[in-house]
Amino acid sequence: MRIRQPRIQPTTAADWTDDSRPVMSANSRGGPPLNVFATIARHPKLLKRWVVFANHVLNGSTLPARERELIILRTGFLCRSGYEWAQHAAIGRVAGLTNEEIERLTIGSTASGWSATDRTLLEATEELVRDQFIADATWAALRTAWSEQQLMDIVFAVGQYTLVSMALNSFGVQLEDTTERFPADQFVDGLFPRQ
Repeated sequence: MRIRQPRIQPTTAADWTDDSRPVMSANSRGGPPLNVFATIARHPKLLKRWVVFANHVLNGSTLPARERELIILRTGFLCRSGYEWAQHAAIGRVAGLTNEEIERLTIGSTASGWSATDRTLLEATEELVRDQFIADATWAALRTAWSEQQLMDIVFAVGQYTLVSMALNSFGVQLEDTTERFPADQFVDGLFPRQ
């Protein structure tokens, strides 16, 4: 985490409103809600509207799960979001990423071992985070592998997880005690030094 204490405290069930209660209940199945949801619930109307878009990017996108997680993890890393990284390292493995691929995402598109399709996807992600624009050559390469809707979902996935990373970092959202660390706490802390 970039900071050790939350700047905005996560809500509890007692704080939930008519706007936030349905979202929080849906994200509490099997245990307490994640801190990202509990924190954004401090702004119930924002939570209610944001979660619709967030759910599209995570669960309704035209992108395959593995490739979506490549984008999310690389974006989280470039935004130095330890919370995003830790949450999605576990999700990425479920989606088919290996530990070696996840670790390689800290290097990005220039690391050896990526397929041409993965490398282009990572180049596009890096260009979007760095310049908010996909270069013509990268766009042309993406078009050989992805449909028009998938190209749009690539851009919106990077945008969504850049936005979320900014919120997580700035609000000081802390990892849950139950969040799996990859591969160890020192790895996350080493990548994302605390202030």
